[in-house]
Amino acid sequence: MEHAFWHARWAEGRIGFHQDEFNSQLQAYWSGLDVGSEGQVLVPLCGKSSDMLWLREQGHPVMGVELSQSACEAFFAERNAEPVVRQGATYLHYGCDGVELLCGDVFSLSAAQLKDARAVYDRAALVALPPEMRKQYARMLIERLPAGVSVLLITMEFEGEQGPPFSVVESEVGALFSSRFQVERLSERDDSAGRQDIAYRLTDKS
Repeated sequence: MEHAFWHARWAEGRIGFHQDEFNSQLQAYWSGLDVGSEGQVLVPLCGKSSDMLWLREQGHPVMGVELSQSACEAFFAERNAEPVVRQGATYLHYGCDGVELLCGDVFSLSAAQLKDARAVYDRAALVALPPEMRKQYARMLIERLPAGVSVLLITMEFEGEQGPPFSVVESEVGALFSSRFQVERLSERDDSAGRQDIAYRLTDKS
């Protein structure tokens, strides 16, 4: 989606995608990724997700990427935390207590910035993007993530094509990621809106 679309959603408080509670599929399946207890986790299109706090509580350094500056600031403000803020070459960085949020376009991530990542947690990124941008996003991860990275991916399946969030079926997940990752469907659950939340484990084949 265009940057202005997401800036408007945050400015207007239209953030129904945000969850205050920890995601139950994250809690159920994270240990199955076998990420080292201190391995860095990338959270793309992170918003102000509480899941980053849960990942930090497991011992992981967390690197979130989020377009909205207000979302980055809200993540720390809602926890009464004072981040160190610095301007990098491509991102405005907010860091505090093992959580670093990069404010800017997720597609600007470089291999150098991702070199320490050991896992990816994606609950909100893939489903937020229309089809052509999903392909671009998957290519970026495949080409720039370091070897051995595992991914916990949560998608949605429902009738209709309107979004975001968008419905992303299992065959598309395979088409997007199977060139590098073994794709394993872990579970599905019905949400309050009549959609199915699907959890996948992506294991690096290289």
